[in-house]
Amino acid sequence: MTLTIRSKLSVMMFLQFFIWGSWNVTMGTYLLNIGFDGISVGASYSTMNWGAIFAPVIVGMLADRFFPAQKVMAILHLLGAMLLWTISNITDPGVFFWTLLAYALCYMPTLALANSVSFNQMDDPGKQFPGIRVMGTLGWIVVGLIVGVMWPSVTGSSIEATNIPLRFGAASSLVMGLYCFFLPDTPPSSTGQKPSVAELLGLETVSLMKDRSFAVFIIGSLLISIPLTFYYNFANAFLNETGMENAAGKMTMGQMSEVLFLVLIPFFFVRLGVKKMLLVGMAAWVLRYVMFAFGDNDSLVFMLYTGIILHGVCFDFFFVTGQIYVDKFSPANIRSSAQGFIHVATYGVGMVIGSWASGAIVDSYLIAENIHDWKTIWLIPAVMAFAVLIGFTLFFKEPESMTGSE
Repeated sequence: MTLTIRSKLSVMMFLQFFIWGSWNVTMGTYLLNIGFDGISVGASYSTMNWGAIFAPVIVGMLADRFFPAQKVMAILHLLGAMLLWTISNITDPGVFFWTLLAYALCYMPTLALANSVSFNQMDDPGKQFPGIRVMGTLGWIVVGLIVGVMWPSVTGSSIEATNIPLRFGAASSLVMGLYCFFLPDTPPSSTGQKPSVAELLGLETVSLMKDRSFAVFIIGSLLISIPLTFYYNFANAFLNETGMENAAGKMTMGQMSEVLFLVLIPFFFVRLGVKKMLLVGMAAWVLRYVMFAFGDNDSLVFMLYTGIILHGVCFDFFFVTGQIYVDKFSPANIRSSAQGFIHVATYGVGMVIGSWASGAIVDSYLIAENIHDWKTIWLIPAVMAFAVLIGFTLFFKEPESMTGSE
């Protein structure tokens, strides 16, 4: 892989997550500010999870069979730019949901397409891809700092409760759409083949669930994804409600820790093994929610910062380790399908349920207009995550080949 191609792929990955991070973190704060209830906010966030469920079908039917991946990405991002700009002007919850769902069906397939474009240019993906993928995390960090720190520093006012981040995302998506036309060519890989919907969703992986531990892993991953959505959907609204200034910018500390722990995963993987790493990841989610429940923006503000910084452990030790486990456990001929299956189970089904549940629970603990009983709200996903942690501890047994050693 030449330096020119590496640079193009790095910019692509940076923009890919710059777009998502520009509006996703602050959307809950904005929607609550314009009068949406918690259920409507949760439903809005669930659109991205529905997009994750159907993304493999869209990718498989278009990029894998008919058109170059970079051109499909270009069209989807250009459509996404138009939809995000339209969404920024919508204040009706129902119309907002359906339009954002249309956007999700455009954006979520581009995650897999960005990976496909990258892998197609690499000689050794195992060594080369992490350096490209980390640019996506940096993109999320940079846009978070722009929205949460730089913008208010320059203008003197926060935009976290406005539609400006959505418009910022639309502009970024337009840039990305045009940029995709200049990416390296990635022709269809399955021309003439007609995969079934079951294959596209990775459902052949269901046969692996005859192994009890793998079944426990899949079910546990789906269940733990339900309480995880509380953070993704409502953390920014919570931090703003507690009076934290530049909350979106400070939340980028979570992505900074993600970069750190991503680098450290090989070190911990050898010493701890899959099960202990997954358990540490689950325990970190429990601890994060406890920190949010009992922290405040005064003398206990360190607890809020701790909850944010724990994101590196929460995300890397659970999601990244889980992907490694699936790759090692699955037969070579269905590894791609298996990765698609766990993606659908977690980012799709689990988080769809979690988005709706979190919205209903946030509504249930509304004390007054824009005032919630956040202590109780955060303790609920903490208990949920702890229950999954206990079940996983009791019933999951990793293969001896994946057991860590000191």
